[in-house]
Amino acid sequence: MGRVYATPEQLTAWTGHPAPADAERLLARASEDVDDALLTACYATDAAGMPTDPTIVQALADATCAQVEYQLATGDDGTGAAARWGAVSIGPVSLSDRRDDGQSTDDVDLAPRAHRALRRAGLLPGVIW
Repeated sequence: MGRVYATPEQLTAWTGHPAPADAERLLARASEDVDDALLTACYATDAAGMPTDPTIVQALADATCAQVEYQLATGDDGTGAAARWGAVSIGPVSLSDRRDDGQSTDDVDLAPRAHRALRRAGLLPGVIW
C-alpha cells in the first residue's frame, strides 16, 4: 500500500457520519487519486514521501476525505467502474448500458471539493517554479 493521507477518524469528522467498514481501503484508493492529481506539485516530504508542512498535510487529508465522500455519494467503490455502467429496470425488463464520459483511463475523476482543497493549498495547478 502506498501513502495514505487520511484516517478513518478524519473521514468521520469530514462527513459527519461513521466511517464505512472498508474505510481504510477507500482512503487508500482516494489517496492514490490525490497522488495522481498532484503529479507536478512540489512540496517538502519526509523519507517516506509524506508531506511535512502542516498546511499541506491538512490539505491532502481534506482532499482524500472529500474524494471518499464523493465516491460514496456517486456509488463508486473506488474502482472507477460506477461511472462507466448504468442500469435500467422497467417491470420485468432490465437493461444495462455502457456509459463512457470521454475520460481516458489516465484521467482522475477528482471530487470538486478535493480539487478546491488542493488548489487552496497551492498544490494545483501543478506549476514548477
